[in-house]
Amino acid sequence: MDQTTRTGAQDAAAVLNAAVIVAALGYFVDIYDLILFNIVRVKSLTALGVAGDALVTEGLAIFNWQMVGMLLGGIVFGVVGDKLGRLQILFGSITLYSLSTIANGFVTDLTAYRLLRFVAGLGLAGELGAGVTLVAEVLPARLRGYGTMLVAAIGVSGAIAANVVARTMDWRAAYWVGGGLGLVLLALRIGVRESRMFEALRRTDVARGDFLALFRSWDRFGRYAASILIAMPIWFSNQILVALAPEFARALGVTGPVSAGDAVAAFYAGLVAGDLTSGLLSQALRSRRKVVLLFILLLAGANALYFLAGRGASPARLLALCGLLGFAGGYWAVFVTVAAEQFGTNIRATVATTVPNFVRGLVAVVNVMFLALRPSLGLFQAALAVGAFWFLLAILSALRLRETFGVDLDYVEAD
Repeated sequence: MDQTTRTGAQDAAAVLNAAVIVAALGYFVDIYDLILFNIVRVKSLTALGVAGDALVTEGLAIFNWQMVGMLLGGIVFGVVGDKLGRLQILFGSITLYSLSTIANGFVTDLTAYRLLRFVAGLGLAGELGAGVTLVAEVLPARLRGYGTMLVAAIGVSGAIAANVVARTMDWRAAYWVGGGLGLVLLALRIGVRESRMFEALRRTDVARGDFLALFRSWDRFGRYAASILIAMPIWFSNQILVALAPEFARALGVTGPVSAGDAVAAFYAGLVAGDLTSGLLSQALRSRRKVVLLFILLLAGANALYFLAGRGASPARLLALCGLLGFAGGYWAVFVTVAAEQFGTNIRATVATTVPNFVRGLVAVVNVMFLALRPSLGLFQAALAVGAFWFLLAILSALRLRETFGVDLDYVEAD
């Protein structure tokens, strides 16, 4: 075996370690549970007596409860991750969202549905940030992008699994499967060790998990806000154009019905391919920032094509357009890597956990904006107006972020 082959094998072994595998599988279950409501929205709400336009308004309201739960959970689990350890987040979050997701399969009224999706959101908040932080700290700098790429690519395929399960099982059983997968994952966590970088920091007197430190410096706050805003176009496209694909299909004159589950599955299939492409491209270009900007522009183009090529299209073409939205939005792997690389070890878990959950939590704002503009502007114009707002913020934020490819992460943020 020559030196190049030996080095390649060693790099592959380093990337495919226990931390990466558990983080990837954890994110798989996280995405399954996160997206499942959008897939079973119509079936579950219809079974609970909801009909007509209320399927949209009540569906968005319940999803908002879930996303607000993730917003609050991101703060709690992020601080815990920096104070007590990255593995503590994994254990607590998996337990909470697994039990609440199982309970979701037993709901009989909308109040319980909202409450349990809120609790599930609290638990779902901790998984991705803990996994990405752990992977970023245990892998060599030159391999970090590959590790987080695998976490994201494997994780987002959980949405495809959710659609398959929801199509073959009753919506209640689909929730039970999601919760059961989470409980199984707890057993796999046993073989994962805490990062040495965090263990070394824990032996010092440096303050850890200070969430308010992000707001005591304009530079730090600017990096934090920009890290959040660059990913908002992904969730705008997912929550408005994809989750409401059945309603947009009717408005666009699509020649047949389109299910939300198929649209979500197509989007996430594209997202898997996009995450792999953007991750590999960032490694090849040795730049996170350039790839984020490129994919934001690609996603803007995919949004325009959704409206232009979707008119009078077949259901298959609209689903293909949802897949294109997913591919162009597939810079999620690079986005979470950027967030982890922007800050020091003493607040890295806080940032890496809160940033993706603030993105998800801001979906509630996206929904409110869309619902407020829809009566006066209509379905299309409301979506275009809301989308333009978030795309503009994302582009400006990407231009503001510093390049972090290959930076040494063994440092702390000091006031």
